[in-house]
Amino acid sequence: MIEPFLLSMGLSRQEVRMPSAELCVIFNPTAGKHRGKRRLEQIRRSWGTHVDFRPTQHAGHAIELAEQAAREGFAVVAAAGGDGTAHEVLNGLMRVGDPAVQFTIIPIGSANDYAFSLGLGQKEIPPKRHVDVGLVRALNGESVYFGCCLGMGLNGFVTREARRIRRLQGVFLYGLATLRAMMYHYQTPHVTFRIDDEPPWTVPTLLLSVLLGKREGGFLMAPKAEVDDGWLDFVHAADLSRWEIAQFLPRLAMFGPPEVYPKIRQGRCRRVKLHSEMPLIVHADGEFFCVPEDGIQDLEIEILPGVLPVANLAFV
Repeated sequence: MIEPFLLSMGLSRQEVRMPSAELCVIFNPTAGKHRGKRRLEQIRRSWGTHVDFRPTQHAGHAIELAEQAAREGFAVVAAAGGDGTAHEVLNGLMRVGDPAVQFTIIPIGSANDYAFSLGLGQKEIPPKRHVDVGLVRALNGESVYFGCCLGMGLNGFVTREARRIRRLQGVFLYGLATLRAMMYHYQTPHVTFRIDDEPPWTVPTLLLSVLLGKREGGFLMAPKAEVDDGWLDFVHAADLSRWEIAQFLPRLAMFGPPEVYPKIRQGRCRRVKLHSEMPLIVHADGEFFCVPEDGIQDLEIEILPGVLPVANLAFV
């Protein structure tokens, strides 16, 4: 499937594998369909021999490709796809941690929350800046970086339902997925949280969102969040009813959660520790970190300030 895609772009295998010292584009051939193909063709025409295209072939492949590109010394490594591709490229670059290699996104996915939060393509955003990265760890040693958002509880089930829906994108996709998750996966287990140095607190928990960016699944969960302010923004919802959730959905699409509501707590922090009475379902940038079958009940989430150099390039 990948070879016909490349040939239809007029690219030879030599062009795809040719090392370059400037821009490496790691792309998902299934993302964006015709729109994605046109976007990559435009980049090829603009950058010529200064760009190296590398297609992903399976889940997790973008991590390997990004790590390889960073070690080869590319100036910029771009993720062409949705939030999933961006998430993998981010993790590949963080494995190397080379401050000379810049990250960017060519958004051709279904939600593109990370690209939106980075403000790519906006003139007021500097051509290069350093942004924060989140890190989530489980007691079993598993860990992953995230750039935009992490969601626990209902948000994890929304991610699962979204993967079963075809033909919709953005807020429409995740709106329908939320309704389905409410119907089939409504749970409010007791979870004990410790936010920074605050005393622990235990509360019924429908969902927890931890964000560096503003959006999660197309919804404006943290309108005031900034990717370079050194803070995690969090939204915790206790035992909201299905009716309350349905009422909030239109608001979340445009304005964010209500600033004052008895069952919702919002704030900023640098570290979250939690223990759940039930196994967790958690996504990081829309990619599963754990599902209930994994049996994970304890997590630690923290921010790594200013560790990721990001390029705001004209093609974005």
